[in-house]
Amino acid sequence: MTENKPEHILVAVAWPYASAEIHVGNITGSYLPADIFARFHRLNGNKVLMVSGSDSHGTPITIKSDQEGITPEELYKRFHKGFLDLFNKLGISYDLFTSTHTKNHTDVSQTLFLALKENGYLYSEKQKQFYSEEEKRFLPDRYIEGTCYICGFESARGDQCDNCGSLLEANELINPRTKTGGSTPILKETEHFFLDLGKLEPDVVEFLEARQEYLRSNVTRQSLGQIKANPLHGRPITRDLDWGVPVPVEGWEGKCLYVWFEAVIGYISAAIEWSAINGTPDAWKDWWYNPEAKAYYFIGKDNIPFHAVIWPAQLKGAGEWFGKLFEEEENKFLTLPYDVPANEFMNMEDKKISGSQNWGVWGLDFLSRYDPDSLRFYLTINMPETRDSNWDWDDFVARNNNQLVAAWGNLANRVLSFAHKNWDGLVPVPGDLTELDKGILSTVEAGFDSVGSLIKDVKLRAALTEAIRITSEVNKYLDTTAPWSAIKENKETAGTILYTAMQCIDYLKLMFAPFLPQSSSKLHEYLGYDYPLFGDLAQKEIKDELSDHVVQQYQPTELGNIWKVAKLEPGKEFSKPSPLFTKYDPKIADEERERLA
Repeated sequence: MTENKPEHILVAVAWPYASAEIHVGNITGSYLPADIFARFHRLNGNKVLMVSGSDSHGTPITIKSDQEGITPEELYKRFHKGFLDLFNKLGISYDLFTSTHTKNHTDVSQTLFLALKENGYLYSEKQKQFYSEEEKRFLPDRYIEGTCYICGFESARGDQCDNCGSLLEANELINPRTKTGGSTPILKETEHFFLDLGKLEPDVVEFLEARQEYLRSNVTRQSLGQIKANPLHGRPITRDLDWGVPVPVEGWEGKCLYVWFEAVIGYISAAIEWSAINGTPDAWKDWWYNPEAKAYYFIGKDNIPFHAVIWPAQLKGAGEWFGKLFEEEENKFLTLPYDVPANEFMNMEDKKISGSQNWGVWGLDFLSRYDPDSLRFYLTINMPETRDSNWDWDDFVARNNNQLVAAWGNLANRVLSFAHKNWDGLVPVPGDLTELDKGILSTVEAGFDSVGSLIKDVKLRAALTEAIRITSEVNKYLDTTAPWSAIKENKETAGTILYTAMQCIDYLKLMFAPFLPQSSSKLHEYLGYDYPLFGDLAQKEIKDELSDHVVQQYQPTELGNIWKVAKLEPGKEFSKPSPLFTKYDPKIADEERERLA
């Protein structure tokens, strides 16, 4: 067991807009990689805080609520509940999944706004903003679309181009039109606060250059690369809206904080809320005022500029003043991101996933027919870490059946079943280990370092591939030693082989646990352990001054470092296993395509 001091790891996960169901691209883009990473560090005995929530104030919510004729609050609550259902079923182990529509989040967001204002990083300026004469209101940038003035993409949003990734100024779009009706908006004068990114640019560049050795190329390209091409300048952080966090300045009634500025503050507000819920109001500071803490931000590539450029600017700009409002000592600054492991996109059978065209695999719908660990396996082995990947139903079935079931599931099931039957449900007592036995144990045990190192570097696809490779070595060992034949000649020899294989399976169980938590926990129980691998997820109804909402909390098992602690006790009772995974009929691929059609 390691003697290293536990690290404080903040796992900050992208906040889903509470206006659309979550699909496999969203899951493999941010939620699943964050969970794998968090579970690994918990198994290593580190102090993990994994937080996120529903983005309740974004314009996608107001657009959809307008379309449905309901309030934004009614809409966000409906989707928020569905998110919690999905995350529970899929095993996404948030310490807290909350929402931006809480008094706590409002207070923290306004505090950070005031800190930036106090430190001289905000200024107000009159500007022309798009206004709909038909709707008699100013339109947020996401209500506007047009042709990108940088790359020529014809369906760019008012705030960002999904084609080239550039942050945009809505009033510079070519051929602008409203998303609500397609009419041409006019420009009308209004006043807003701006974040002075130009003044903060040296701090942002220093932050990025200090991390460029390990930041992914897509992150440096959309941050340092774009800053060099287009130096930072002030961006408006308020909007003429009545749904969101109010601007905390007298005379600015009827204006709210812009969602791109406000939502990222949720990483801090969620940590503060988690601390309050657990009765330890200062605990959040262990991650946010600890210079040794490491903060990882799991997002999709479309969110890179907001997390690698603007969010660090907000944190640096808040400086000490933010802490003083929380009665913190001087010279303490909020923790900057350590890494932003942004994933690329997952497509659906060579086409972009589209909710409006019902072209995709939706999380809750998938789990109504298939196993959660099957989904986690495929999304990890096919994770778009460095380039876009593709969901293919034939490939899903093949990988599930040939790798997950045949290689790993069958290994565990046939060894435990054979041992349970012939040794009366007791772990076989081994004789002297042969060089072959010692060799396979050494090979598998080395996986704790190889798999663990890859997970630490957030190379999750490679980490799972390595675990599968090690599994194949154990299968080769069994093919060579053949205990089912050896038992006919010498039961002690067969027992030694089976004990060795069971110990290898016990090691592999831990390596697969971050990726496949439900089946690994089941196998952990089969092997006779009297403590759980992971704690339980619990939902709580929270009464908030703004609205009642449901939060999800992860209750960790206080075991310390158990990543390398797996030692089967010879002669100990264990359970008769059942198959860990389901083998799927290849015809389901065509059935699922027909379902989409």
